[in-house]
Amino acid sequence: MDHGTAGQEGGVALDAVRNISHIATLPEVTVKIIELVEDPGSSARDLHAMISADPALTARMLKVVNSAFYGLPRQIASINRAVSLLGLNAVKNIAVAASLAKLFRGGEIGPDFNAHELWLHSCVTASTARIIAQGNRRNAVDEAFLAGLVHDVGILVELQHDRARFAEAIALAATGRDLRECEREVLGEDHEAFGSALCEHWKFPSSLVWVAGHHHDPTSVPPANRDLPMIVHVADRIAAEIAGGFTLDLRIGGISPEALDHLGIDQVTLDGIRAEASIAARDGGELLAAA
Repeated sequence: MDHGTAGQEGGVALDAVRNISHIATLPEVTVKIIELVEDPGSSARDLHAMISADPALTARMLKVVNSAFYGLPRQIASINRAVSLLGLNAVKNIAVAASLAKLFRGGEIGPDFNAHELWLHSCVTASTARIIAQGNRRNAVDEAFLAGLVHDVGILVELQHDRARFAEAIALAATGRDLRECEREVLGEDHEAFGSALCEHWKFPSSLVWVAGHHHDPTSVPPANRDLPMIVHVADRIAAEIAGGFTLDLRIGGISPEALDHLGIDQVTLDGIRAEASIAARDGGELLAAA
């Protein structure tokens, strides 16, 4: 795994990550699953050995596998059976989603922020990023899915670091202002800086640090690292259009033409991605709830 320094977060974000407990320590099993996702040589046996050591994760995964999203003809009782029916990559993605989902619980602040809505948006962004990567053919679809899942994780840092100030930033943004501007004004940094700091702390691959830190402005990323931030930037905007969820940070601006050009996405392709992502989002409702 490449752990190169991709973040440009300031001291405020680093201090926040050091001082929170609930999400600063990523469950060890999640770290290992992500390493498996990154390792093309990983096997179903490796995944099964890892997941079976965590009965709670196994239970959450089987709940997802048996949801209407996959439409399997009968109940699946084991991870091995799930791998044989859905494929190793799909099950690895379910494992990551199921292990991260619990971080997005227990946060509702007035009418404009609910952590479950953020999880909904993150899941739809993940599935949309996967669709874009499949068509793009330059990027690993597993990495794109994972990048979509964690792109807004900085919002969770803000929520836990200073709930009152986060609520203030949300309230300001709800009046029509840019959320990131409000975050910087009230919290000292925006959710991209907080997310980049957390992904660095988690020792995620640098590609995911770039995504967390620059999904709103992917053209600011060095050219060699732009593919994934641009994919997630486009997926982020499409997910907001088709599925709602938490989108307060996406009410200003639109899809970057430079990102579409970089990815070779014309209007016809974009419409096709929207249509495919809409079906995935509609069918994935139970998946999101189950995770």
